[in-house]
Amino acid sequence: MKIGIPTEIKLDEYRVAVTPAGVREMNEHGHQVLVQAGAGNGSAIADADYEAQGASIVADAAAIFAQAEMILHVKELQPTEIEMLRPGQLLFTYLHLAPDPEQTRGLCGSGATCIAYETVADAHGRLPLLAPMSEIAGKIATQAGAFMLEKPLGGRGILLGGVPGVAAANVMVIGGGVVGMNAAFIAIGMEADVFVFDRSIDRLRELEVAFGGRCSTVYSTTLAVEEMLPRADLVIGAVLVHGARAPFVVRRDQLALMKPGAVLVDVAIDQGGCFETSRPTTHRKPTFEVDGITHYCVANMPGAVPITSTHALTNATLPYAIALADHGVIEAIRRDPGLRPGVNVAAGKVTHPAVAEGVGVDYVPVEEALGLEGRETAGTEAAEV
Repeated sequence: MKIGIPTEIKLDEYRVAVTPAGVREMNEHGHQVLVQAGAGNGSAIADADYEAQGASIVADAAAIFAQAEMILHVKELQPTEIEMLRPGQLLFTYLHLAPDPEQTRGLCGSGATCIAYETVADAHGRLPLLAPMSEIAGKIATQAGAFMLEKPLGGRGILLGGVPGVAAANVMVIGGGVVGMNAAFIAIGMEADVFVFDRSIDRLRELEVAFGGRCSTVYSTTLAVEEMLPRADLVIGAVLVHGARAPFVVRRDQLALMKPGAVLVDVAIDQGGCFETSRPTTHRKPTFEVDGITHYCVANMPGAVPITSTHALTNATLPYAIALADHGVIEAIRRDPGLRPGVNVAAGKVTHPAVAEGVGVDYVPVEEALGLEGRETAGTEAAEV
């Protein structure tokens, strides 16, 4: 199979979809890898590094899209890229379609089969391709929040860890999944007072053990959130509903409960944001203020550390990309049912129920869209998330 790696063109996106090591593995499986010239520059990977592992360097994105049978990407395609997709082509990338009807319509119109990293599941219902970027985003969230609390950046002017004789800042993490755990881990390391909110008692128990009691765990209710907001200096939103638009956990009227200059970091912004007042921002202009509260809502936080992110992403996505290239979509799903919920768009239809609900269109099962009805797809229903 011909696999294309175009340069990312989203603003402030420096990652690339595969490393030279990934190219080598694909090449050894008999696949031809086409890499756009300069695609790896933002991640400190030269064209020559790709060529040394068997890749062909292609001058522009149009040539990549025209030749490749599968496009590997990092972030969602931009409108000019969607126009270059063609029927029968395979797209494998982060999509985050639930809050994005326009992108969804474009992908449906292309006729391509679009598989989202963030909804591919493993045998335990976890999201293995979302996890590495969630780990990075969680850690960045605390770092960024600590920075934005500084007075020259519009913050309260408080040091996260305090000093002897001066209290540490209060960090409130809403959501105890991969993002929340990593955000809390960094906040604990910076010696803040940390409170993690979640609606799963089992998850709160796991966090108690993981952190050795070094943070407080709180069952998340509206009242519990409201009681904590007046004390919080930094609030990190880390909630996730698989494939769906993020729920609001802080409403605009609740901002009045917070201290002037407090900071909100919305890691769920790719899925529409979990604060009612959130809107996507960029690394170049990462914050805005609403009612005296600083909002940090960068939609591609891991893009700020592309060397780390690119290698972590390739480590996770490579086995799936090779399986798709080796076997094609239908056989790859048969072999690994966890790929089934990853298919968000196929044959012009939305094939993930949470995405369909989010964008307000009819849901068509993957089997129907791909013509799998009546074929052996054992285990696929149990893999739905």
